[in-house]
Amino acid sequence: MFYENVKELCNLNGISGAEEAVAQWIIDKIKNYCDYQIDNLGNILAFKKGREAPRKKIMLAAHMDEVGFIVTGYTADGNLNFAKVGGVDDRVIIGRQVLVGSDKIPGVIGTKPVHLQSAEERKTVVDSERLYVDMGCSSKEEAESLVKLGEQICFKGDFGEFGDGCWKGKAIDDRLGCAVLIDLIRRELPFDTYFAFCVQEEIGTRGSKVAAYTIAPDVAVVLEATTAADLPGVAGEQAVCRLGKGAVVGFMDNATIYPRDLYELCHKLGAERGIPVQTKTKVAGGNDAGAIHRSRSGVKTIAISAPCRYIHSPYCVVKKSDAEAVMRLCWELLQELGK
Repeated sequence: MFYENVKELCNLNGISGAEEAVAQWIIDKIKNYCDYQIDNLGNILAFKKGREAPRKKIMLAAHMDEVGFIVTGYTADGNLNFAKVGGVDDRVIIGRQVLVGSDKIPGVIGTKPVHLQSAEERKTVVDSERLYVDMGCSSKEEAESLVKLGEQICFKGDFGEFGDGCWKGKAIDDRLGCAVLIDLIRRELPFDTYFAFCVQEEIGTRGSKVAAYTIAPDVAVVLEATTAADLPGVAGEQAVCRLGKGAVVGFMDNATIYPRDLYELCHKLGAERGIPVQTKTKVAGGNDAGAIHRSRSGVKTIAISAPCRYIHSPYCVVKKSDAEAVMRLCWELLQELGK
């Protein structure tokens, strides 16, 4: 069930600000197991009664949105101009299949052919502002009749298994975290717990700021995917974290210095209960913890992440065993936080 949930979630489309389809799918999965509300920004805020009340209010969070693109205009010959939504590397998008708008119109991201590029252009990455989406239209009027300005453009979903226990697909960041929350909500919990399925993380952790203000937790756990660079030509700490080495719990990133006691507790639980846990070896990136820990009078916040290669691309790659380690560590941590 966990794999199927991750697969279905990753194949849904929902860039920042257009998470409705993802939110509805999640609601259908949790509505019979908890109380929930949708706030003005689009976050799903859920509460699940446990066997007892915790000493401190606990919130678990993951974000629903994915990186992608948004329609900004039309070319005379029927292609779409677009802008990036979130941190997408220009190098990974040329020639990729995309789905445009609510009707999921197929398209391909294109640029002028290499033999028409100047020598200087061939030496550099083509800026996304000079790319376009080709939907096969023959005129600007045809494109305008199919797609409105401001509609979302997403990488085509193609989630699946491959290799030695690996999963590949778009939007693993952070639909995997959403799948973990769904699994926990459907269990019998040891303590009352709040859950936040957040919007607009990829454009500045906006949804989590609102969610944390509303719930006002004392302690929060963010479920995420984080960059793994365990690739040829990358040595030592530059690899950041590695697939197959378990859940990632770091001491610091570009948005958060994590509380030392929660950092050490996660690694202690991993060692005691046979859960592989690794540390990020480079201070980089950030996630919803950056907004949550600064909410109201402060929230003690830790992030548990799955190592993910090629993050923010059409094909992110994670390992099943690492995803399961994230789930197990979160479950064990919840037992301790309630005390």
